[in-house]
Amino acid sequence: MYTKILAPLDGSEMGECTLEHTRIIANGCGTDEVTLLLVVESGPTGSVWESTGFNFTQAQEQAVAKANQYLSEIADRLAKDNVKTQSVVLKGRPADTILDYAKKNDIDLIIMSTHGRSGASRWAFGSVTEKVLRMSTVPVLSISPPGCIVR
Repeated sequence: MYTKILAPLDGSEMGECTLEHTRIIANGCGTDEVTLLLVVESGPTGSVWESTGFNFTQAQEQAVAKANQYLSEIADRLAKDNVKTQSVVLKGRPADTILDYAKKNDIDLIIMSTHGRSGASRWAFGSVTEKVLRMSTVPVLSISPPGCIVR
């Protein structure tokens, strides 16, 4: 039923709570492939950053390298349970990038956590999962991490 599953992650422990569900569904459905996706947020570039001495491009490249290493470790863990994965790191706005990827790659199911970022960053940027739930044209399974207090 679900031949292509998208599992967006954000590098947080709470985000990883979806992995056990992903493994069970992938094995139970004979899923062809699970795509692990991490979106490195794009931000402003240009003279404003250059004038401060902050090299945004270099920082983003470091974030991409770290994301690739992180997803490789997750893929290795899932491979031990016979889950075929591919890892994708993209730059952009997380919710929009997840939705765009799902549409362009014929994803059958998106599995993501209801929590990842916390505190001020969640308030400032809004909930990625909430936007994906509202805008997705494919089913979205949202997982609430055990022990999370939702207020």
